[in-house]
Amino acid sequence: ELYHSLPFFCFLLGKCFKKGLKGKGFVLLVKLACTVVASFVLCWLPFFTEREQTLQVLRRLFPVDRGLFEDKVANIWCSFNVFLKIRDILPRHIQLIMSFCFTFLSLLPACIRLTLQPSSKGFRLTLVSCALSFFLFSFQVHEKSILLVSLPVCLVLSEIPFMSTWFLLVSTFSLLPLLLKDELLMPSVVTTMAFFIACVTSFSIFEKTSEEELQLKSFSISVRKYLPCFTFLSRMIQYLFLISVITMVLLTLMTVTLDPPQKLPDLFSVLVCFVSCLNFLFFLVYFNIIIMWDSKSGRNQKKIS
Repeated sequence: ELYHSLPFFCFLLGKCFKKGLKGKGFVLLVKLACTVVASFVLCWLPFFTEREQTLQVLRRLFPVDRGLFEDKVANIWCSFNVFLKIRDILPRHIQLIMSFCFTFLSLLPACIRLTLQPSSKGFRLTLVSCALSFFLFSFQVHEKSILLVSLPVCLVLSEIPFMSTWFLLVSTFSLLPLLLKDELLMPSVVTTMAFFIACVTSFSIFEKTSEEELQLKSFSISVRKYLPCFTFLSRMIQYLFLISVITMVLLTLMTVTLDPPQKLPDLFSVLVCFVSCLNFLFFLVYFNIIIMWDSKSGRNQKKIS
């Protein structure tokens, strides 16, 4: 739950700051701190009886010994490893520090914004952004960890239906090697199609691709101050969606019907991971943009009021 913990911390801390740390805010902060410490102690108390038991739990929670990544996972390290063998070049402790720094830096802007301007909408979007940062950059990520990102994306499905639907399609596609291994291809295809049809009919996703519906209007206005011709953002995103879906369908068909070359037995699995990773990087940038520019929009709206 580290994937989701920082937005909770930043949101609650921001609420304390808003109330003022010399008055009600300080009382609230003390109450929250006591609750967190008490919960932590209660959870860990059974494991504190023996030192080895405590270490065993820590090893399970943070499986550092397994290396930077274990299998074909759609994060930055596994994808980048295709071009540069990070695991062979860098010692493990450097890999650990590197992944920590990248994870921390990628989630920092959204967390700072949420702390300074806590809101329920900002909280939901920061949950997505932070979880995606952990998935893309943290140490020893499992393929199924994308579900920890998909969960908060479901919370914004009604607000940003087009992008949320697209993300959830990519997250399912990223699990393709795992689904094939467990012989779950047909159930996944059927349920994915059912989900897509439900989103098209219930949320009218293809009718909600304007800058306003994508929540990119504030960002576009800011860019147009310097580039007046920047009027094609929503159209570009539609084209990217089309390219993404076609690529996913073709790769799925190739993986199922074709045998990979003998010299490259993991070719299709690696391609699935790489394509998914590119999509996830795009979504990380997208969610951070709407987090940062939505806050600006909120401040401007207050001034107008």
